[in-house]
Amino acid sequence: MPGFLVRFLLTIQDFYLLTGRAIRNIFRKPHYTDDIILQMDSIGVGSLLIVVLTGFFSGAVMTLQLARALARWGQKGQVGTAVSITLVRELGPALTALMVAGRNSSGMASELGSMKVTEQIDAMRALGTDPIQKLVTPRLIATCVVLPLLTIIADFVGMFGGYVVAVLLVDVQGRLYWSTAWQALEWNDLTQGLLKPFVFAFVVALVGCYYGLRATGGTQGVGRATTQAVVMASVLIFVLTFFLTRIFTSGLLASTP
Repeated sequence: MPGFLVRFLLTIQDFYLLTGRAIRNIFRKPHYTDDIILQMDSIGVGSLLIVVLTGFFSGAVMTLQLARALARWGQKGQVGTAVSITLVRELGPALTALMVAGRNSSGMASELGSMKVTEQIDAMRALGTDPIQKLVTPRLIATCVVLPLLTIIADFVGMFGGYVVAVLLVDVQGRLYWSTAWQALEWNDLTQGLLKPFVFAFVVALVGCYYGLRATGGTQGVGRATTQAVVMASVLIFVLTFFLTRIFTSGLLASTP
């Protein structure tokens, strides 16, 4: 078997082992509640500004582009429908996860990588502390809690950004925009919008922690692990977006007569 394929399979195996141990530790004591709260503050509050800015301008840009396209068929008033569905189903969860991954997957990888190369993690093991339970599980729990909340904020701010552009630049009445935006959303859309960020949270947290824990080679290795964490997390978010969307659309198509 080629060497690169062996390394690839070993990487997948190690990642799944880390995932299994991190999930198992959720139900085991100690839970390190203080660490979870600190990570929620770092990941959630720390990412709030970039998520708000990304959401606002995403909604604004979509309104400009979609209004131009819909105006050809005399449906410019339906721009709220297109913006709300696009944000809640796809762009809101994906863009929020990408922003959080760029900020926090890299942070986790660099933090844990620095601890790894300075042998702090080995010292934790020597003192009888499980590094996975102390370092990985709190980050996983915190990300699973705050990422769906950040996605909800990004969706609403994105719709508000679309509203501002629709009223000021596209000449669409504000009441028409909001009525079409809310009426377009169904339970399936809300389910997608909340399930996707929950799945993405596993990617953001576990990929960052995985590359941080396997960092080697001093400060250069920490930088390399940080880059790998951001790249891999971003790619996996797009891949999972496709498969999750495929699952939901398959259910809708199957139920359509």
